[in-house]
Amino acid sequence: MQKAGLLLGGCVRAWKSARMASSKVTRQNPLQNKVALVTASTDGIGFAIARRLAQDGAHVVISSRKQQNVDRAVATLKGEGLSVTGTVCHVGKAKDRERLVATAVNLHGGIDILISNAAVNPFFGNLLDTTEEVWDKILDINVKAAALMTKAVVPEMEKRGGGSVVFVASIAAFAPFPGLGPYNVSKTALLGLSKNLALELAPKNIRVNCLAPGLIKTNFSSVFWMDKAKEDSVKESMRISR
Repeated sequence: MQKAGLLLGGCVRAWKSARMASSKVTRQNPLQNKVALVTASTDGIGFAIARRLAQDGAHVVISSRKQQNVDRAVATLKGEGLSVTGTVCHVGKAKDRERLVATAVNLHGGIDILISNAAVNPFFGNLLDTTEEVWDKILDINVKAAALMTKAVVPEMEKRGGGSVVFVASIAAFAPFPGLGPYNVSKTALLGLSKNLALELAPKNIRVNCLAPGLIKTNFSSVFWMDKAKEDSVKESMRISR
């Protein structure tokens, strides 16, 4: 009995030691030499994602509609010793999407990861007051461009034997924000896009996932937290109250 106890204790210690060693290896540059594209990544959530990917060892190509924003973000991340480059990309324009893909391929030889984060929200009010122009803009950028950006990177991911696509949706896809009807609908559509592409791309060894962040303090969401009363109201509706 005593021998069995000693043997079991030894096994447990060995397992713990192996687990700790494995965890250390896993945490150390898990994305070493992977190539990642992140749209709308010079500020807010996109910038934070780009930074973390680079910290985990990836070569990251960031993008934004304005050159000065790209230059500022690249300078900041390079100043942290990270492998980051950038280019202007309006995801609603085919030539810009092509340039973003070409930049990654020319600099790093391929693409392993796409983070589709770009989104717009030019409207606040009742859903039925939304104009056709607003509907077109929101669905073009938030949904159609995400699908077309994925289409552009899939051939490059196939050459690498697989890859990962992540769409940044929103908690608004599950619990709509008041006054943001078209935006809420577009983020709900991203859930459907993720499910369909996950099925289609699985045989190519390309994973498709969808993030649904809650209210994050960024410039994009400032309408909900710049005013203290609005912030308190939003927090009151959240179970975690933050």
